[in-house]
Amino acid sequence: MLDHRPQPVSVPVPPDDPRRSRPRVSIVVSDLSSRGAGRWGGAVRPFLLAQALHSVGYPVEIVGFSADAKVPLAADVSICTIPLSSAIIGPQAVGQLLRHLSGDIIYAYKPKPSSFGLALLHRLRHRCPVILDIDDWELSWHGGDAYRYRPTPKQLARDVLKPEGALRQLDHPLYLQWLERWVDRADRLTTHNQFLQRRFGGTIIPNGKDTNLFNPDHYSPEASRAAYGLSHYRVLMFPGAPRPYKGLEDVLTAMDMLNQPDLKLVIVGGSPYDDYDRTLLDRWPQHLIYLGKQPYEAMPEVIAAAHAVVVPQRQTPAAAAQFPLKLTDGMAMAKPILVTRVGDMPEILGHTGYLARPDDPADLAAQITTIFSDYPQALRLGRLARERCCERYSMVAIAAQLDQLLKTL
Repeated sequence: MLDHRPQPVSVPVPPDDPRRSRPRVSIVVSDLSSRGAGRWGGAVRPFLLAQALHSVGYPVEIVGFSADAKVPLAADVSICTIPLSSAIIGPQAVGQLLRHLSGDIIYAYKPKPSSFGLALLHRLRHRCPVILDIDDWELSWHGGDAYRYRPTPKQLARDVLKPEGALRQLDHPLYLQWLERWVDRADRLTTHNQFLQRRFGGTIIPNGKDTNLFNPDHYSPEASRAAYGLSHYRVLMFPGAPRPYKGLEDVLTAMDMLNQPDLKLVIVGGSPYDDYDRTLLDRWPQHLIYLGKQPYEAMPEVIAAAHAVVVPQRQTPAAAAQFPLKLTDGMAMAKPILVTRVGDMPEILGHTGYLARPDDPADLAAQITTIFSDYPQALRLGRLARERCCERYSMVAIAAQLDQLLKTL
């Protein structure tokens, strides 16, 4: 049986620490499991925000739900996990989360009832300001603006009355649709790209990168390739979870066109959602190498093994609403980077990488050929990409933006 008591990880603040003069920030996360914000050991958006705030003196805690018995989370801040015994977030778990919010400011991650909804509920009693962070268009996974919940009377009864009924799940798409209409009730709103800003408003706070950890000067590409059995290949690397909209099928089709046996697509990690990995491997075993999940601290060494990092998103609303972390992984590690012209990716990369049309394997093949036909030039662009990342997307840059935002509250 799961222990339903919260499991805090405390980081004490000394009496003379300047953080004692800053307001405490509670970041509310709907899902801290390995399928949610707990993937990659916690190296995703809410943990990046927490790290940035912590670095400029704000006491920070992360509070959220998890159905996993234990997920290792790497963070320099306090983490309180409310365990769940099923996918249903019941009143007891909600009460536990609300009791453990100690922040003067509540920072809700995603416009979900289990994060933003609970933050608004907490504000009714405690009057503390609420910031909402939107890093995905959640409704895009359910049809976007076309989504409609139109059950038959029998289906509605099942969804409401059955113990595992769909409408008993706080993050049912119907509730997501309702919460989108309440976004303007947040005191401040942050997001990370222009697509989401146009849709919801707010301030753009890009995804930050620890450019000290992701520093190519600390790693040898040849040694990394040897360590991971990649010495005999030219490595196109995708450090992330494969999904159909992420365009890996287009890269693999491009590799079919090129027909170069030493060229490999190396996927680091895998999909925690379904068996899409197996679909790719069954169709393109000659092109693919899977390295499996790697600890966050090991990712710079892994990415050092790449000859180029590929982020070939397809032209879909879900892709346009994202700021792929793998993009700044590659930029920070000074790698040649190939992206498609989707969302903000061309602007994030600037003139420091290679662009291809989305959904176009032939153009991807042409850009791959360009990279390797003048690889010294590709490496020069990679070094410029790191400079751009350090200037615009480092934790220092992100922390300064967050500090300015919180001072307006």
